[in-house]
Amino acid sequence: MRIRSSFPYETTHDDLRIRLPDGTLLYARVWRPLTDEPVPALLEYAPDRLSDRTAARDRQRHPWYAGHGYASVRVDARGHGDSEGPPEDAARPPTEPAGRAAAEGAAADGAAVVAWLAAQPWCDGTVGMFGIGRGGTYALQVAALATLTAVEAPPPTPLKAVVAVCCPDGHPDNGVGHPSGSALPADPPHAEAARARLASLCLPPDPEHVGDAWRDMWLRRLESVDPLTPSAPFAGPFAPTGVRGDVTTRVPVLAVGGWHDPYADSVLGLVERLPPDRVRGLIGPWPHAYPDHAPHPGPAIGFLQETLRWWDHWLKGKDTGVLSDPLLRAYVPGSHLPVTAYGVLPGRWVGEPAWPSPRVRVATYALQGAPVLVRSPLHTGVDAGRLLPRGGDAGLPPDQREEDARSVCFDFPVREETWVLGVPRVRLRLTCEVSHAQVAVRICDVAPDGSSTLVSRGVRELRRTEPAGEDHGSAAGDLVLDLAPSGHAFPPGHRVRLALSSAYWPWVWPGPESAAGFTVDPAGSALELPVRVREADPGIAFEEPEQAPPLGVSLPATLDEPRPERLLLRDEGGDQGRDDGRDEGGGEGGEWGGGGWRLEVVPPEAGTRVYPDGLEYTEDALTTYTITERDPFSARVRCDRTVRLHRPERGWDTGVRTRSEVTCDATDFIAIDEVVCTEGGEVVFHRTWRKRIPRTPLPHPPL
Repeated sequence: MRIRSSFPYETTHDDLRIRLPDGTLLYARVWRPLTDEPVPALLEYAPDRLSDRTAARDRQRHPWYAGHGYASVRVDARGHGDSEGPPEDAARPPTEPAGRAAAEGAAADGAAVVAWLAAQPWCDGTVGMFGIGRGGTYALQVAALATLTAVEAPPPTPLKAVVAVCCPDGHPDNGVGHPSGSALPADPPHAEAARARLASLCLPPDPEHVGDAWRDMWLRRLESVDPLTPSAPFAGPFAPTGVRGDVTTRVPVLAVGGWHDPYADSVLGLVERLPPDRVRGLIGPWPHAYPDHAPHPGPAIGFLQETLRWWDHWLKGKDTGVLSDPLLRAYVPGSHLPVTAYGVLPGRWVGEPAWPSPRVRVATYALQGAPVLVRSPLHTGVDAGRLLPRGGDAGLPPDQREEDARSVCFDFPVREETWVLGVPRVRLRLTCEVSHAQVAVRICDVAPDGSSTLVSRGVRELRRTEPAGEDHGSAAGDLVLDLAPSGHAFPPGHRVRLALSSAYWPWVWPGPESAAGFTVDPAGSALELPVRVREADPGIAFEEPEQAPPLGVSLPATLDEPRPERLLLRDEGGDQGRDDGRDEGGGEGGEWGGGGWRLEVVPPEAGTRVYPDGLEYTEDALTTYTITERDPFSARVRCDRTVRLHRPERGWDTGVRTRSEVTCDATDFIAIDEVVCTEGGEVVFHRTWRKRIPRTPLPHPPL
């Protein structure tokens, strides 16, 4: 990483407030070049906290853009951080169909901010938007909103370009929110990240930035929070809440993702659907992180320089050659050991002139053998890794040998180096004896020493057409399942492994009949791999990562022994099932029993950070997933999180503690969320939500 302190422009920055059409004031931080000429503006509009949570990240990139002649702006979304209003996440209804909801939600707010920026005397009237995760989705939503308002003509909007990183695009094929069609309580989307979002929603504004109004703003915000609306925990919280289910935009988009992020399919979808003169795609070996700061794994790239080429082309009219780049630039990693964190993965960059690419063909591997019953222990999936890895020490999947042993596997020898690029597909001929079952599919790279590296995966719920509970005998049918997109090079002497299991906990909540499994008939079943021509593109090169000088956040020393990010525990006392006397909220009596498995997850950002302005931000969290091997009703998730915001010089000391639990029975999920907020050690808000949420299967073609 190169730290740059000298730029073409000297810069300044200010904090200000942007008034929305309804009078709500949003908190913003603006970095501007010192020039008398108006310049284009770049906007990062995100539902997070610019004064603490993203302050260090913001300092890496916004001053860098300002130093290159842009007004770079970071805005807290409505109800977040130091912005007024109720949180959009918690206070607004689910999105209506496209068009009817165009004026609602974050997209409308973001569009209003874009218009406000374009009207400022220091802006030349053109704006670009960028963001990662939900911030990237907001940028796509605003671009789609602009397109909806102008069907026949170019969009009458100052928004001229977008950079969207590691985010869902809203297309129905972008199935990360529902990889199975069954409810997902597990890992980031439904436990860690969803409950981290709950804690973040409940954090107070900072009196350093909003003055004495902070307490009233906080209490109004807390009164609006409802963490258990029916669509929230089980209908895909990462599904975008914007104005379209499929982003169609005339605003140019640079779509960026990583093979270890769950939204790489967004990049492929956007470069396939949008006009080639308005889109470019970039996929590296990265996790859910900006590509200039992706330590696990790399290589990191000069991403700020790459985006500057995009901005200069679309906002300043410079010929930077961005439209001469391949439509899609992708990194194809070589074979590597199955560990939970990497430095730099070996591999090569390839360029595709179109997507689907003429350089990629489908290679079919027919399954062999007699029909076989797939009935996996319900803890199969504990070695899945994080759904949303952010570069910690335990984010990626470990060696898959134990998972393979809990699955039915089909191996195919690799006789010559095979480059995979795109979306693998499986066709399975299945027989199911019960009303609902789950099919989890993994592709692994098996080395001669037996180590197994996860390459791709997918999960689908099987459902019968007959009403549940009626005995209609077995049902047979064919399942076609697209897996997560992947780039990977299988070397000769290795094996391609297709592993099938009937469970994938904790990514997928087991169904009431999951323990029954299903039967796969190899006759008529096959694996289809997207195999690319073995030809790298030597013309694809990136500069060294470069950022502005860091913020200077300090991490106080502590004598506490750090907890492992991911800890898996097993009770070998025999599978005795759940304690039937457990209360419906998942009481302690049944959380950990004989023959059970317990997975403990700690976020890598836990600990205390001290900011240069004196703010002490302390966060701690523990998420536990428990299940026994044969009882689907033993599944349980509990998330405990605490956050403390402390300004010693002001005597300001606030805290938020959240506890979330989810259990299930045959018909419902039972969810409990508790929030306790304190000021100076005194409780100022305490609420508990208890709800039963029907286990309604999501729509999928029946078996």
